[in-house]
Amino acid sequence: MSQTSNNKRIAKNTLMLYIRMLFLMAVSLYTSRVILQALGVEDYGVYNAVAGFIAMFSMISSSIAGAISRFITFVLGQGDKDKLKKVFSTAIIIQLSLAAIIVILVEAVGVWFLNTHMTIPAGREIAANWVLQFALITFVLNLWSTPYNAALIAHERMGAFAYIGIFEGLANLLIAFMVLYSSFDGLIVYGAFMCIVAFITRMIYNIYCKKHFDECSFKWSFDKELFKEMFGFAGWNFIGSISGLLRDQGINILFNVFCGPIINAARGLATQVQAAVTKFSGNFYVAVQPQITKSYASNNVDESHDLVLRSSRLAFFLLTAMIVPLVTETEFILNLWLKDVPEHTASFVRIILICSLIDSFSSPLVHLMLATGKIKRYQIVVGLFNLLNFPVAWIILYSGGSPEFAQFSIIFFAIGALILRVSMLRPMTHFPVRNFMLSTVARCLFIMAICLFISIFISKYLDIGFMRFVLNLSITELILCVLVFSIGLNPEEKKFILEKIKKQHCCPKKKSWT
Repeated sequence: MSQTSNNKRIAKNTLMLYIRMLFLMAVSLYTSRVILQALGVEDYGVYNAVAGFIAMFSMISSSIAGAISRFITFVLGQGDKDKLKKVFSTAIIIQLSLAAIIVILVEAVGVWFLNTHMTIPAGREIAANWVLQFALITFVLNLWSTPYNAALIAHERMGAFAYIGIFEGLANLLIAFMVLYSSFDGLIVYGAFMCIVAFITRMIYNIYCKKHFDECSFKWSFDKELFKEMFGFAGWNFIGSISGLLRDQGINILFNVFCGPIINAARGLATQVQAAVTKFSGNFYVAVQPQITKSYASNNVDESHDLVLRSSRLAFFLLTAMIVPLVTETEFILNLWLKDVPEHTASFVRIILICSLIDSFSSPLVHLMLATGKIKRYQIVVGLFNLLNFPVAWIILYSGGSPEFAQFSIIFFAIGALILRVSMLRPMTHFPVRNFMLSTVARCLFIMAICLFISIFISKYLDIGFMRFVLNLSITELILCVLVFSIGLNPEEKKFILEKIKKQHCCPKKKSWT
């Protein structure tokens, strides 16, 4: 497939994902407001803590999920249909086996930990246990659907991905209103209906994949060599999965143990803001990830490098457009969004968003690393480094440090992990480290610093309110656009944009995805 064809596909898929993202961002933020109102701060914090505890067990499965996604995309890039069917069936068997193991672990260990070590408000123990069971069922459903989702993304069917996501967002909004007006225990009702929606969504994904992709017809056949290969890949990926989950859900559990559910509510809301904002870059990664893997699989290493550098820059600029105004106008936005803003929420939002900017550089590097399949040394070094984040946060909280200080530690580890990833990719793929650091990281940080300085200047000399927010947003976005076009894009990208503007001006009625 030609570079031009790849660019067209990426552009079309990205557009579909952005339509999905804009809708889901508005729906999810409003849903969070309704749920917070329906459950109250304490119950909302209990739900985030208990559901986060279940997510801790995904450290067992997420490494396998990464292996499944990589193998399906890689084999699809090679064009081996027979092996693709074997990969899919083997993946289903692996996920069903893991589901059985995780159910046993949660029932044996999770219930005990919930009732003996977690901070649950008096009288809410029964509801918390129900939430644990519903979250476990939802988790198992997601395990089951992982191979189907991987096939959907590998085939780059982003239209279906967008429509199903919109359905899920609307269903979650409906649940929020049902909880708000329900006469039953809101926490239990919320957990139950989230489980039902997960089941319906998974069935839609599975039916679509079986209908459109030949390899998604499961056959009970066990390929020992393939199983060994996938498990070997997943085994080393396991280290990275643990480190990521301990950073996100592990620290959330620490906050519950040391600080209580109010802090969990604040961090849960901050995570909602992060999820809404990072959908801008995440959708771009979903569109470009299969191309990075397929390019490497077909020995087009230079093309995969080019995709990594370009996606890193563009994703960072997309995030900067959202994050800079959010960081300087956090209090105004939170008060506009929520009726009651839990303490520490504003600080958590700023810290998590800054970490998201740093991580935007790392995501394409991780996709390239997974494409190589040579992850043993990488996961040992980077994974073990990231694992230190959890004990560092524990030491901070145990010593009486503030929740903000414990949360801030994730920024230090995000920077360190980025440096390690870049240095380790150079011998693995001859990655152009100097070009990446100068043309991508340094250029992006320079542009972001200018926009942030101007945004802070505006917020410092004007009173907080809607007019300041509009003025801050308008000026920041205008300056960002000018800077990105003048120094953020390379000559080929500038030429591409100017040609598209010229084409649309000359032929305004003609539609184009490129």
